[in-house]
Amino acid sequence: METTKIALFKGRKIRKTIHNNKWWFSIVDVCEVLTDSIDAGAYWRKLKQRLTEEGSEVVTFCHGLKLPAPDGKMRADPIFFRSVR
Repeated sequence: METTKIALFKGRKIRKTIHNNKWWFSIVDVCEVLTDSIDAGAYWRKLKQRLTEEGSEVVTFCHGLKLPAPDGKMRADPIFFRSVR
C-alpha cells in the first residue's frame, strides 16, 4: 500500500503521507503555496522562530516524517496533521 502521495492545492504540489492512520502534510509545501515564497524552507524556519518567541504552542504540533525530496530521496520534513473526511 502506497502511503506517500502528492496533494494539489491551487494547482501546486503538497507532499503528504499516512502515519498512524492519519494524513500528514508538508508545512514547507503549504507555506510555499500560500505565500509564493521563493525559499519556503527559510520562510517556515523564520515563522517557527517567531511563533516560539511569542509562546505559541502551534509549533509543538509539528513533527518530522520522511517525505520524498525533489531529488527522489526520502528526507525528514516538518509536517502537520490534518484529517480530511
